[in-house]
Amino acid sequence: MPRQTKPTEQTLPQQTLVVDNGAFTIKAGFVKSEPQLEDCLVVPNCLARDREKRVWVGGQLDKCQDFGEIAFRRPVEKGYLVNWEAERAIWNSVFFDKGATLKCDPHETNLVLTEAPNAPAALQSNCDQIIFEEFEFASYHRCLGPSLNAYHDVAHLFGAPARSILQSDGPAALPAECLLLIDSGFSHTTVTPLFKGRPIQRAIRRLDIGGKFLTNYLKELVSIRHYNMSDETYLINEIKETVCYVSNDFKHDLEVTWKGAPAKSEKVPSDGRGIVVDYVLPDYNANKHGFMRPHDPSLTAKMRKLGALAGGGGSTEDFMTLGNERFAVPELLFNPGDTGMKQAGLPETVLQSLSGLPPGLWPAMLANILVVGGNANLDGFMERLEVEIRQLAPVECTVRIARAPDPIRSTWLGGAYMAADLSKLKSVQVTRQEYQEYGSAWLAKVFSGAIER
Repeated sequence: MPRQTKPTEQTLPQQTLVVDNGAFTIKAGFVKSEPQLEDCLVVPNCLARDREKRVWVGGQLDKCQDFGEIAFRRPVEKGYLVNWEAERAIWNSVFFDKGATLKCDPHETNLVLTEAPNAPAALQSNCDQIIFEEFEFASYHRCLGPSLNAYHDVAHLFGAPARSILQSDGPAALPAECLLLIDSGFSHTTVTPLFKGRPIQRAIRRLDIGGKFLTNYLKELVSIRHYNMSDETYLINEIKETVCYVSNDFKHDLEVTWKGAPAKSEKVPSDGRGIVVDYVLPDYNANKHGFMRPHDPSLTAKMRKLGALAGGGGSTEDFMTLGNERFAVPELLFNPGDTGMKQAGLPETVLQSLSGLPPGLWPAMLANILVVGGNANLDGFMERLEVEIRQLAPVECTVRIARAPDPIRSTWLGGAYMAADLSKLKSVQVTRQEYQEYGSAWLAKVFSGAIER
């Protein structure tokens, strides 16, 4: 029989750092007694090299003036942290280097770090070793990012009176009993049912479409129809965030914007003008960012595009006219088959997740659906998702869907609420001394819930 020794109780440092290590950005900040979104710092999680061969690390990217042909190297691929060499450089610039925004001494800091569901065990073990053996944090808790959202005041998101998040006796910091968490981020979209803050592993479902996939699809469409944008990932991502929306009537919008549509569909010009827009491209001299404006079909606009007015003292500008690209790209979240992917859309994925749960939990889960992640900011996304889930859900179940007030920083804030409850924090953190005594295999069992502490 293996030795069953209860780990000795350790005193945790006063300072706690919560890091939501996303594929597109890192959301990080120190925990205060009353956490606020303003305490969270959002840093690009990438190394970037511009056309002048200068390398920008993490938050340095905000100082870059020319994003033309900029190339990115990201430590997180398909949602999982696979490149610690790049991640180390980014973390050093944010947490450890002289002048770092969130500079800390890891020996005096507790770390709460998120990961995506169903991460390979080898990557988890590698992460644990680097945290304790290289960075040497005093204590550490690795958890699924979606699970931290259960520490929000979920009832308040659905219209109930707000409660005090932190109370002296602690019950307000307890996680929501039932929550169905949809996280649509950069790498993928996951559906995670949570019961009392713990994920129900067998019911987690993943859709391999996220912001990166949508950006690449838009890049392909624009490169075929307008300009070759194969090296302009940053610009295309900006265009996607500015102009794209989820259509509530895909067939109608497609018919209105189709150039070969019959005359009867062109009798609704207001719809066409509302959908078709011009996106003025940045020149990275006077304008660092592009912008959207209503479509101008006049000859003057076409001449401006060709630069014909330049000789007369007029301004020149480059722009693209975007029509069905605006809604055809986000449509992939609901119909991945449009690109040949053999996966169900997001509403069907939600129902597949519910099928892995006891039917008795369905009403509570459907009545508490929370959406986080950058794609939740797409116009029309929430309305379309709610309509389609209602169509698929059992008639007797009430469907309620809410978007987090800040979908991008929501996971970090949930982790800050959890870590601000000292008794809860003490129950989940593993100290470096315990790791050295019991090893990485024991640590993996603790984080997976196989060992109760």
